[in-house]
Parts: sequence; C-alpha cells; structure tokens
Amino acid sequence: MRWGEPSSASGNRAKAVAVAAVATVAAGVGVIGSALVGDGDNAAAPAPTSPGPTTSASTGPHVGTAERPVIPGWKVVVNPASGSAFDVPPEWDVKPPGMTYGFTDDRVDAENPANWGRFIVLATGFASLREDWCLPDIDANGRVVGTELAGAGTASAKRAEDTGDAALKGAVAWVYGAYTQPDRKSIVRDRTAKPYTTTSGVKGSIAWARSRNAPRKNACSSDGKAVTFGFRNSAGDLVAWCLYGATGVRDELPDSTIMKTLGTVRLHGKPEKR
Repeated sequence: MRWGEPSSASGNRAKAVAVAAVATVAAGVGVIGSALVGDGDNAAAPAPTSPGPTTSASTGPHVGTAERPVIPGWKVVVNPASGSAFDVPPEWDVKPPGMTYGFTDDRVDAENPANWGRFIVLATGFASLREDWCLPDIDANGRVVGTELAGAGTASAKRAEDTGDAALKGAVAWVYGAYTQPDRKSIVRDRTAKPYTTTSGVKGSIAWARSRNAPRKNACSSDGKAVTFGFRNSAGDLVAWCLYGATGVRDELPDSTIMKTLGTVRLHGKPEKR
C-alpha cells in the first residue's frame, strides 16, 4: 500500500499509514491502548475530501532553519504540535510535520470510510526506515501492501497518569498494532518504566516491549520491538516518543541505534494548540 491509500482489512501486517494531511485522510492500520493518543486525540480524524494519495512520501527533512541535528549528518524530525524534535539517521524518510500516522485494528473494516478515523494510537512528527522493506503478495483488492522496517514519531499522552505510564502503555500499543494483533500473549514488556534523560536534558521515563513468536499472517510478518519515552514538553503536557521495528530479521535495527536516536529527543519551541 502506498502512503495515503486505503488498505485492505484482511489482517495483513501493514505499514503505518498517514491519517490526515491538509485535505486527505488515509485509512489503514492502527493500535490499541487508551493511554496514548495522537495529537488529534482518540476521536475520528477529519473527514476525507477524497480517498486519493496524500502528500508525497519522498519529501526531505521538514524543519525550521533554526533546527539543526544533534548528530551531524542525521535528519531532524519536528513535531510542532507537541513542541518536540528528534534526529534520525540519513537513510530514514522524514514525513511532513502535519501528517499523522498510526495503526488501525485489523478487525475494523478499513474499506468503510466511516472507519477511516478510528485510530487508537497516532503519531505526528514521523519518520520511517525503508517503508517498502518488504512487499508481500498483492492483496484481495489488487494492491501491493508494503511494510516498513521501522518507524518513529511523537504523540500526545495526555491520558497517561505520568511519564512512566505513558512509556509502558505506549510501548505495548505499538508492538500490538504493528506486529501481534489480535494476539496479546506474545508480547513481553517491561513491568516498570526506567528514568531516562536525553542528551539535551529532557527528563522522563522509558519502557520496552517485544513480541515473541507472534502469529505469522503473510511473508512480511515478523516479531517486533518498541521503546517509548514519556516526557513533558515546555507547556507541561505529557508527550510520548516511540520507535518500533521488526525483530528477528536480517536488517533488524540494532538497539544501540535506537538508543542513539532516543538520545536526540528534545523540546522544540512552544507546542501548537490544535
């Protein structure tokens, strides 16, 4: 599936899909978990004006001229809504800051426009690694559904109790949505979040979740992992940054790279009110 196209609700492991651009909603895939909510909250996304393609996914870093990467040569990902930013390695694809990405429940009929906004966890300020890393067979609707190797983004976590709660529930939600649904038994998670401070001095909590022997649905199915960093932005609002990726595959993103990426999370200006 290309960015912005409705996906089949056939239960295939699918890539994270853009939910809202300036005028378009993309249906696709979603996650569970009520503690984390995208910047559009857990309500339906804006109604689409058409089911056609959204903004091109081939755009480069979408940052202000004053924002520079913490790590030389890396790209900056900015989330104006949450007032945060982070860096990703140069091979990652940075999405437009106003786009929202997430996973829908496989049990929801994504072909029905009424379900297009029913995302449970969403993230803006998003970047993906090798979004066509795996291309399974064409689905029942004649579309090729691609799978990214990894993805990262930031979301509001205002329903969480604190930074630790945001980290714990967020990590589980992304692993469930991206790799295991509808199975929950294969998820192994941290029971307590750990204190963490980024290189810029942002304090918060981190937690990991991983899947083991999750049910395989197609050639692109794999186990996965996710780390979530819960923190507060300059307005004092709870925010959750998450990075998820496939595990047990030849090109698995190393934990060391994930932690290096996490270390770049920082505050970015005054959060925008939406």
